[in-house]
Amino acid sequence: MNPFLPHNIHDDPEGRAYLRTIWGIALGILLFAGGVVVFAYIYDLRQLLKDGLDWGYDVELYGLAAVVYGRSARAERICALAIGAVMAVAGVHTLYDLWDKIGNPRPIEPATLEFSAITAAASGFLVVWLLLRFRHSKNALIQATWLSSRNSMMSTAVYSFVSLFARLATSRLVEYGLDVLAAAHCFQATYVILRDVMRDSANPGAHVAEV
Repeated sequence: MNPFLPHNIHDDPEGRAYLRTIWGIALGILLFAGGVVVFAYIYDLRQLLKDGLDWGYDVELYGLAAVVYGRSARAERICALAIGAVMAVAGVHTLYDLWDKIGNPRPIEPATLEFSAITAAASGFLVVWLLLRFRHSKNALIQATWLSSRNSMMSTAVYSFVSLFARLATSRLVEYGLDVLAAAHCFQATYVILRDVMRDSANPGAHVAEV
């Protein structure tokens, strides 16, 4: 028996495809982020180390979805709520990091910023492309991971390029504003996930609203 595929989804083509995809995403990000963190630690690159550790939210999110999917409807709803909680924590962390940057300005590392912007953009679009086929799924957990990937693409890919130029500018107010927007996206996603899961729990036959 394959431990990565719950026995009750063998007759569910979408479920099997989703699990293979989500496991691949989680493990791929884990390997990449691990390499970034080790490299940044060895060469004492604070900003790159922070960016590498931030990937941990994605590993936790997608890994949790991969482990829980197909176990039971209740477990999936709980997992969707957990994903919402992770995104809320990410929002709080973003605001804390903003506070820390204001109080203790970090040195600008152009090469690090370029690398982070490029990899964030590439990974964001790749994950969205991989999950695009599941965007119309009525499963709350699949909807949660799709919403998370979509928000991640907007907040990490699009904002990373703008932030790259903002951080190199004389004033860092634009960079700080982008952090606030990124945090707001995390909290908005948490709200949508909570709303849809509660609606699905109250009426299991209802369709999850598309967002």
